[in-house]
Parts: sequence; C-alpha cells; structure tokens
Amino acid sequence: MTSSSDVRSPSRTGTRLALHDAALGRPGAPVLDKVDLDVAPGEILTVVGSSGCGKSTLLRTLAGLLPLLSGEITQDGRPLTAPSAERALVFQEDALLPWRTLRANVELPLAIKGLSRAERRTQAEAWLDRVGLTEHARRWPHRVSGGQRQRAQLARALAAGPRAVLMDEPFGALDAQTRAGMQDLLVEVLRGTGATVVFVTHDVDEALFLGDRVALLGAGRLIAVRDVPHPRERAAHDDPARGDLRRDVLTSLGS
Repeated sequence: MTSSSDVRSPSRTGTRLALHDAALGRPGAPVLDKVDLDVAPGEILTVVGSSGCGKSTLLRTLAGLLPLLSGEITQDGRPLTAPSAERALVFQEDALLPWRTLRANVELPLAIKGLSRAERRTQAEAWLDRVGLTEHARRWPHRVSGGQRQRAQLARALAAGPRAVLMDEPFGALDAQTRAGMQDLLVEVLRGTGATVVFVTHDVDEALFLGDRVALLGAGRLIAVRDVPHPRERAAHDDPARGDLRRDVLTSLGS
C-alpha cells in the first residue's frame, strides 16, 4: 500500500467544532438540549448511546444539515451555518454512486475541487491503494463486498483533504471480522491527515477502541465526555483502566 506521504491531499490541521447550550432536532421535535461540547482539532471523538438518543442528529448538526433550535455552534470560533467541503460525512450505507466505478467515485470530490483529470486520477488511485482496493478500482459498487464499498467510501471522504470527518455508524452493517478490520484501517488511514473525527456508534467497545474521548448520549442530553486510556491496541481491551471505563460507560448509559 501507499504510505501517507505519497497521497497528495492537503496537510491542513483539523478543525475545532463546538456546541454551547445547544438544542438540537427539528422544530417542534427537539432531541437533545443544553449540549456543551468541544471537539479539539485532530482528535477522534466517538459518540455512543442507544438507538434514538440523538447521535445522528448531533452528527447532522455538526455537518451543517440541521440548524440549531437554540444555542450556538461554531467551527474554529466562527458560526457554523451550512454544509462545507471542509466537513466530510460518511454514512452506514456506503452512498457510492452506482453508475460510477470505485475510482470514479473517489475522483468525484476532486473533480468538484477543480483538479485536472490527470491529477484526480493519480490521487484517487493513491487513496484506493491506501485502503487496499487497487485491484478493484474499475469495478462497479455492486460488484464488490460491503466492506470494500466502505473502504471506497472512506477513500472518497478523505481524498479531498477535509478538516473534519463525520461518521454515522459506518461499520454497523458489517460482520464482526470485517468490522474489526475496518476499525484498524480507519486508524491507519487517518494517521497523518490531521483531520478531526466525530464517529457515531452504538457499540461501546468500538467507541473505546477508536476514540481519544467518548461522548455519552442519553435521555435527551449529553451525559458526559470521558478520556480514553491509550495506547490504542486490541490487547488494551484487558487493561484494568479500560475495563473500569467500559463499566462506567455502560452504567452511565443504563446498560
């Protein structure tokens, strides 16, 4: 695979995303209230909670797709009012365009940025190599597995060098082995990009493996934000400090 230095994407630092005394949801149907959250540049913040607790609402608000009902939302101290190419959104459904090959899908944000055909092909192929899809570059999305489609979606999200990547349970539909592989790949591929990541999941173990911090949602509010012990290793699952945190998270969520 290609090393991170071989992929020509902007090396900008991650962005700071913040909510202050925020109410989130749709008019007449608030989901979360009085949310105070500060996501530091370059960190991976995982967000965990039961179905319907507002995880996806939080993510779509950070993406600029849902306006706040009240309160304040900012990016680097400036009001966040609309979607931006600086914030890439990754869904559980791969959302690849079925009439474009995997390479053409990854090229899409580069075309939107105005890169030449040669430049976007070179960068798309480098990103596909990074996620292990070089041999599948010319295949259509329906001709590859779910895990391979998610790899392509990850490559597409990162190809244009976003400052933040917002991920809505992207591995939730995958089998356990493929899911673990995608978690490892995500950590590897993000290394060196500097991107800020907000990763939504209902899986506590996934949240603790991926996150620098984990935000707990429930009962219409942000319950707490906890630091996650490092290093980020599979073997750390048995570390006493991580075990204590896992029990604390499950207790806080009422599991």
